[in-house]
Amino acid sequence: MQTKFCSEKITLDGKLNEEIWITSEIATNFAMTNPDNGKPESKERKTEVKVVYDNDAIYIGAVLYDNEPTKIRKELTSRDNWATADMFAVYLNGYNDSQQESRFIVSAAGVQLDCIYTNNNGEDYSWNAIWDSHVEITNYGWVVEMKIPYAALRFSSDKKQTWGLNFFRDVSRDRQQFSWNLIDNKINNESVQAGVLNGIEEIETPTRLFLIPYSSYYLNSTKQQTTGKLKGGLDIKYGINDAFTLDAILVPDFGQTVYDNVVLNLSPFEQQFGENRPFFTEGTDLFNKGGIFYSRRIGGSPSTNANLGTDEVFTKNPATVNLLNALKISGRTKSGLGIGVLNAVTDKMFAEIKNTVTGAERIELVEPLANYNVLVLNQRFRKNSSVSIVNTNVTRDGEFRDANVSALVFDLNTKKNTFNISGDYKYSYINDFGASENKKGHKMSINLAETSGEYRYSIGSEYYSKDFDPNDLGINYQTHYYNLYTNQSYRILNPTKQFNSFNLEMNEYLEFDNRTDRIQSANFSLNINTTNKKNDYYGYGFNFRPIKIYDFYEPRSDFEMKYVQQNEFVNPWFYLSTNYNRKFALDFNPSFAIINERERYNFNVSVTPRYRFSDKFSLNYSFSYGYQNNNVGWVAFDNSNNTIFARRNRTTYSNTLQGKYSINNVMNFNLSVRHYWSYAINNKFMSLQDNGNLTDNTNYITNQDRYYNSWNLDLSYSWWFAPGSQISVLYRNNSFYYPDTDFNQNYAQNFKNVFRPENLNNVLSISIRYFIDYNRAKRWFSI
Repeated sequence: MQTKFCSEKITLDGKLNEEIWITSEIATNFAMTNPDNGKPESKERKTEVKVVYDNDAIYIGAVLYDNEPTKIRKELTSRDNWATADMFAVYLNGYNDSQQESRFIVSAAGVQLDCIYTNNNGEDYSWNAIWDSHVEITNYGWVVEMKIPYAALRFSSDKKQTWGLNFFRDVSRDRQQFSWNLIDNKINNESVQAGVLNGIEEIETPTRLFLIPYSSYYLNSTKQQTTGKLKGGLDIKYGINDAFTLDAILVPDFGQTVYDNVVLNLSPFEQQFGENRPFFTEGTDLFNKGGIFYSRRIGGSPSTNANLGTDEVFTKNPATVNLLNALKISGRTKSGLGIGVLNAVTDKMFAEIKNTVTGAERIELVEPLANYNVLVLNQRFRKNSSVSIVNTNVTRDGEFRDANVSALVFDLNTKKNTFNISGDYKYSYINDFGASENKKGHKMSINLAETSGEYRYSIGSEYYSKDFDPNDLGINYQTHYYNLYTNQSYRILNPTKQFNSFNLEMNEYLEFDNRTDRIQSANFSLNINTTNKKNDYYGYGFNFRPIKIYDFYEPRSDFEMKYVQQNEFVNPWFYLSTNYNRKFALDFNPSFAIINERERYNFNVSVTPRYRFSDKFSLNYSFSYGYQNNNVGWVAFDNSNNTIFARRNRTTYSNTLQGKYSINNVMNFNLSVRHYWSYAINNKFMSLQDNGNLTDNTNYITNQDRYYNSWNLDLSYSWWFAPGSQISVLYRNNSFYYPDTDFNQNYAQNFKNVFRPENLNNVLSISIRYFIDYNRAKRWFSI
């Protein structure tokens, strides 16, 4: 497609009446990508798109014809949330290397969505750019105008630009998607199938310097006291050049981030949480190469624990570490070399301790000043392949643990995108705390895959040494093993009389302890996923383990030398998700597992009804219930350091409610409520033997029942009063209840317990963020 330079001012009003629009080239002849891949768009719903540019931005004008404009879906939501609404999108790749796209999406209700797309990770909506758009519903369909500043894009410094380009349209009521350059579902790579945008020449881009100052006020209330706190800080975005950008946060404030869905965790592994802090989610695709960066480590738990002496108690014991500041630099050269640098500094943290007899008080350092670094070099080539070198480093002040992890990662595809070979090599070095022994470890993997057509398959293997440890700035659960896995799948590429989509997949996985060669995992699965002609989704299948395995992780032994035998199981499941275009829709997911032990089984079910009252108001409720009968797991070590297991019954209830009311496309109320209750009752205790078997232990009588009861409610108001500028108000009410003596299994009573005044925390916060463009701000002072 050929674009042209625009010297006149374009007003985003959905009219496309400027002279430049009238004389511009038209992109049309869209083709269906789903469900009937390759079918040309109909004349009644044709799409016409034009692109022009100036020295500040590129502009997209799209006319989306519809012979039934009253049926255009236009549900309102908050930004970056898909809804029951027609969509239009432009996909841009400033390097035309077919590897990463910036996607800008507008719904027929005027709601903006944006994301970074890569073939490995799909669409990442945590990225947010600052751009403008306008939508107009007409008697012949709807019209979109978009202005995307160069500051939101990355491209080379060439005087003559060639960009990758594609357009996308979603007709919600029919669940049909179209693209300008056909995205052929025979090929497992969307970005490699983009078209080309020519004509951008000698643009004089302005200085890309953006300041986002913010101020927040928090009012915290408990039964004991009410306190207020005022915070302020600054985010900085600076375009070093057209390809590289610096992002920095000074005095960060993450008080309004989404709460974590904490669970009763009885496994030997920590619970992993998603990242909710904008700085660590926006534009971090480069930093996720190699999978050795888990940003929740920054500002997470202290790396050591304080030691209590006789008669001592904590008066303050920090659960998290304060983040002082952070910055990242990222971009890509003309030759396709991506460079990413991330640095963060966290503060010293002290535990405060008091002797209950003498009254003496002291403090103990549990986390020193720490510096976190990530360096990424990612070379792309041949429009579909890449090689990356990644390094993470954590340096703590003084005699505390330091860590360094490096990775070499490759992803290679044939010219026609029919075969893929990928893998990595990772090396970790830990300079441990005090006199603890330093550790060196490594991990390697290889995967081969056929990635096109109806039939696809893959085979791969991984190896983890016993001392591989990326966990200071990454997350990894298991070591000292190697595995072998295979996958086979079949899919239809076009609809049949019964199905709009059909996919059958088989997976086989074997895992061995690399010190003893004992098998520690053997899982096989058959999954079928279908969409019928009414666009209702059905999934069903089963997982099974046909042999006994040896679990080296559940016993929690020193160096994970002990193991427990785990028996065979089979686990059938079913999933139904009705068409969300209907006002009422339902998700239903039951599963049942039978373990080859007397009266041992698991049952889980989740039910999620959702109702759309109007384009502005909707509610989604979800209930899930899980029950494990005669589950077996570790509970403790006795006084003789014997490993104690228990046969236990575990019950879990989870109730969540999500609601939204959208006043318009920039002003929204959102409600998020979760009550979670889970408990495990031990029926009898057992001792772990050296051969991995369990024998009854009638001498151990310590109460090891486990219980977790939590409540979270967030009611928020958000108003994007200008591009990049936001006012948000949040009321948060939460409670965590851990009873010592009054535990009972009555759901109603436990629900009441979280609302006891002594358990509840209340927070009311108001935050204002204001986006300042340096180019506009300097005009203020020149007047």
